[in-house]
Amino acid sequence: MSTLFTILTVLIVLASLLLIGVVLLQNGKGEGLASNFVAGNQAFGVRQTADILEKITWGLVAFILVVSIIASFTVGSRGNAYDITDQIENVAEDAQPAFPTAPIEQAAPTGEAE
Repeated sequence: MSTLFTILTVLIVLASLLLIGVVLLQNGKGEGLASNFVAGNQAFGVRQTADILEKITWGLVAFILVVSIIASFTVGSRGNAYDITDQIENVAEDAQPAFPTAPIEQAAPTGEAE
């Protein structure tokens, strides 16, 4: 994997963790953890804090979406034409038939003494 892909993957993971934290701070009724942070600072008010958390949430979602699309283009094919359907066809050809034939019974040797 390329270094750029690794960096983008780490950014996606960090943004996902931040998104989890921001969503946990929110509550649909305005009684979430955000109300505890507003108690010390009444300049913004509860409603504006909820608006800020919602904007941060949508920003993180957009960031994860865009970086994920960019990361998918950084992987590339690296010059080899590998197709998963080729592998599936090869496995299907190597597999045993659906209805295998019964083994041929060998006749018991006659006339030989043991």
